[in-house]
Amino acid sequence: MDDPDLSSDVPSCTSEEQIEAEKRRCTKVRDRIERLRIPDPCKRTLLRLVDSELRFLSRLSLSPNTSSPICVNTGYLETVVRILEQPFISGVSRVCKPVPLPRSSASKSVHVDIVCTLNKSPVWFIVSDRNPKCVSWLGFQKQRGLRARVEEVLSAARSSGTLRPDSVFFFFNSGIAESVSQGLTAEFGALDVSTDFSLLGLDVSEDHDEDWVHVHSLMGLHTQVFQLNVDCVGGGASRSDFGVAGMVSGISGDGVVSVPGDAFSSLILTMRPAISEASVCEGETINFDTTALVALVSGISNGGTERLLKMSELELASRFKSNSKFVMDQVKSELQSPMLMELRHVLAGKSGIICETVNSEFKELVKMCGGPSEKLRANSLLRHLRLVPDQPSARMMGLPNTRKIALKNKIVFGTGDHWRAPTLTANMGFVRAISQTGMSLLTIEHTPRALTGD
Repeated sequence: MDDPDLSSDVPSCTSEEQIEAEKRRCTKVRDRIERLRIPDPCKRTLLRLVDSELRFLSRLSLSPNTSSPICVNTGYLETVVRILEQPFISGVSRVCKPVPLPRSSASKSVHVDIVCTLNKSPVWFIVSDRNPKCVSWLGFQKQRGLRARVEEVLSAARSSGTLRPDSVFFFFNSGIAESVSQGLTAEFGALDVSTDFSLLGLDVSEDHDEDWVHVHSLMGLHTQVFQLNVDCVGGGASRSDFGVAGMVSGISGDGVVSVPGDAFSSLILTMRPAISEASVCEGETINFDTTALVALVSGISNGGTERLLKMSELELASRFKSNSKFVMDQVKSELQSPMLMELRHVLAGKSGIICETVNSEFKELVKMCGGPSEKLRANSLLRHLRLVPDQPSARMMGLPNTRKIALKNKIVFGTGDHWRAPTLTANMGFVRAISQTGMSLLTIEHTPRALTGD
């Protein structure tokens, strides 16, 4: 949880065999870190920590027969890695890093073990592998109690801006005393969600050791998990927020267009129409940015590759100007991985939303660059989506405007963040820029496609 709190004790009379066992344990943790699907900076942080443990144990092995117990962080690192291995954890943006505290605080920062997304909400994890006997509520002697620690974490969470979570999870791998548990629930309204996590975290990863397969469960025998809700202002969506805007109107006044049997119509029909407040609130919702809408209606995605391949270089240059290579690269990409097939499993059973900024930008693009078929598909697609107001989340708007983090993109992705909906996008430059700020953001990547005028 905090640097003094991370460690756990190895029994006294530390033998060379016990030290070697700890080193093997560290090596296995290192292997699991290498397999994690998290950003490289987060992976490097974990590798640096486990390598530090290995160096410490190597020094210790030079004089193994010590009479006092040693403190190692292996159990703590194992717990952090087990959490990161869970399929319900996404959008990991920071691992084992400090988060600044308000200037009025005595300390400058607070240690947060994981900044990520859980159930479409930004959350923090604070992890402890300490012996329950060493975790007190009010503290003793010179050691701070957990109460002061919780107050600091909540203070950092509420003042954090871009990293601000909806909830903070305190994950006690070895459990805590009843008096400490009562303090969390009585004074901070914490919820004991240990049962929920035990149901979610079964059989998460495998270590292959000769002919044996070792399966790691998220929850140990005594593990306890508590959730503290942060008093976020304007961070969440509620049913009363819907109803400001209804279904998106078409590009023209023409009727709904659908070509039975074609891949585009088939894909759209797999989606759940967002025709009511409830259909958006039920959770299976995707926020579309302009790149996603263009990709869906593009002639490249809808059977136009063969005709484009038959065009001469002169025809391509005349039609697409300096973008002809860009377009032909997309044609090759489409032949290798058809866009509509790629998105079918992403969109099936989901409802879609777009904000006002995307709606107006997409309509203007199609009007200027789209051909007759692309306009018909755009009209049909827009009628299947729900228009919501530009309503970016406070944490997204808290980011400063830069060349890579433009206001328009903050509005588009921030509106998805407001509704707890992942944004379908090909704008990976913006996604990378957000990741570099440490913010956890729900996004789904697709390959880009351009309008062809078909």
